[in-house]
Amino acid sequence: RVNIVPEEIKYYSPKKVDVINLETNSFETVPIAELLKHYGPEIPFAHHLLSAYRENYVECLNAFQIDFEKEDLVVNFEGLIAGTPFIRKIGQILQVLQEKMGTAVDIEFASDGQDFYLLQCRPQGFGEDAVPAPLPRDIPKNKIIFTAQRYITNGLVQNISHVVFVDPEAYSRLQSLTELVDVGKAVGMLNVMLPRRRFILMGPGRWGSRGDIKMGVQVTYADINNTAALIEIARKRSNYVPELSFGTHFFQDLVEANIRYIPLYPDDKNVQFNEKFLTRSPNILAQLLPGYKHLEEVIRVIDVMEASRGSILHINMNAELGEALGYLGDATSGPLHESPDWSHLVEPLPRTEGYRYDDRYWRWRLYMAERIGEQLDGEILGVKAAYIIGSTSNGTAGPGSDIDLIIHIDGDSEKCGLLKQWLNGWSQALAEMNYLKTGYTCEGLLDVHLITDRDVVQKTSFAAKIGAITDPALPLKLKSQQV
Repeated sequence: RVNIVPEEIKYYSPKKVDVINLETNSFETVPIAELLKHYGPEIPFAHHLLSAYRENYVECLNAFQIDFEKEDLVVNFEGLIAGTPFIRKIGQILQVLQEKMGTAVDIEFASDGQDFYLLQCRPQGFGEDAVPAPLPRDIPKNKIIFTAQRYITNGLVQNISHVVFVDPEAYSRLQSLTELVDVGKAVGMLNVMLPRRRFILMGPGRWGSRGDIKMGVQVTYADINNTAALIEIARKRSNYVPELSFGTHFFQDLVEANIRYIPLYPDDKNVQFNEKFLTRSPNILAQLLPGYKHLEEVIRVIDVMEASRGSILHINMNAELGEALGYLGDATSGPLHESPDWSHLVEPLPRTEGYRYDDRYWRWRLYMAERIGEQLDGEILGVKAAYIIGSTSNGTAGPGSDIDLIIHIDGDSEKCGLLKQWLNGWSQALAEMNYLKTGYTCEGLLDVHLITDRDVVQKTSFAAKIGAITDPALPLKLKSQQV
C-alpha cells in the first residue's frame, strides 16, 4: 500500500464519484459523503468498500454497523481486499488471460459484488529495456550520485546530460502558494526545453499529487513526459519519513513511455546520496528561465558534463538485487568491457520481439572460458578434454549466470586434486571480476562437472551433452592443442 498511516489513508481516499443521474440522463460528479448519506443503505455490499475513521484509527465495518449519516466513512475497499476472495479471483483471471494472450495484460471490469463483467483487455506496456542492469562495484565514491534500495524495477538509463533537482529542504520552506505553483510551472517549461530523454527529474514527495501541494511538486504528466526518469525523494523529518506516490499519479503513462521511476530514501542505511553534487554544482536555471530566477535555491538545473568536467550520468536498475545506482562515467562506457566477437562460435536463442537482450555477459564468459582452455595443461592436470555447456554455450547468460564446464579427466587422483585447486582459483577470480562489473555476488563463477572415460563411453552424467543433437557441449581447445 502507498498509504499506511491512518491520516494519510483518509486524506488520500477518494472524495468524489462519477454517477449517472437517471432523472436528467446525464453524468455528474458528486461528493461521496453526500451520496452515502442519501443512498448509502441502497449500495450493495457497501461494507466491503468502506471503512470508518474513528479516533485516529481506520476500522473495517460489517454490514450491520454502518451509520451512513454519522460515521466518518473512508472509501478504501479494505473489506473487499482483505475479507473476500475477490483479489484472488482477479489474480486467477489475469493469469488465464496472460497464458492465452502470451503477455501480461491490463483489464477494465465492472462488478456488482456477485457477477464479474470484463469490459476490456489489452496487452500491458513494457519498456524494451526492462531487464536487470549490472551494478558496477568499482565506481569511485566521488563518482556515485545516488544509490537506492527500495522498490527497484529493472532498467538502464544512459547518457543523461542534465539533472533537474528540486531541493526537498528548500521546497519545504516555501510559504507562498504562488511560489509552490511556480515550481511546477518551471518544471513543465524545462520539460520542453531540455533534450528529450536526456534529463532526469529529482524532487520531494508525491509528484503530481492533487492534494496538499507541500507533499510534492504539482505537475501533470504533460509537464514531465520528456524526462528519462522520475526520482521521488523522501527525506526524514524528525522521526517521520514522508510517503511517496511511487508514480501512481501517472503510472501507466510512465510505463508505456518507458520513463523509469525510482523512490529514493537518502537517510536509509547503506544508501549513498551525493547531495554536494546536487546542491553545489553550477545552476543554469536562470540562463534557461530568467523569469524563474527567484526559485534558484529550490530548482537546480545541472549540466552534468560541465559540473563533472566531462562525465555523464548513467542509472543502472536491478530488481533482482533490489538496487539502483546513479553514477558518473564516460558517454560510451558500458557495464562490462567489450570482449572479442565470438558470435561465430554459438547461435544465440531467438529473442522475443521488442525485448532488448544484452549479449555482453555470455560473450565475456565465453571469452574467459577460452582463456581457461588456453592455460589448462592437460598433461600436468590430467585433463583429456574440456567443454562449455549451459547459458554460456547457448548465448543466454545474464549478469548472475555461472560458467558451466565439463572436464574429462584421466582418473589420476593426485592430478585431479591439483586440477580442482587450479580451477577454484579461476572461479574465485572470475567471481570477483563479475561482482565489480555487475554487483552480483557468488563464491565462484565456475560450475565444473568432472567426467571419466566410463561416463563418456556410457553417455552417463554430463557426458551425454558431448555430441548431443540438441544443445551440445561446446569443446574448448586446451593448452596442448593450441596451434
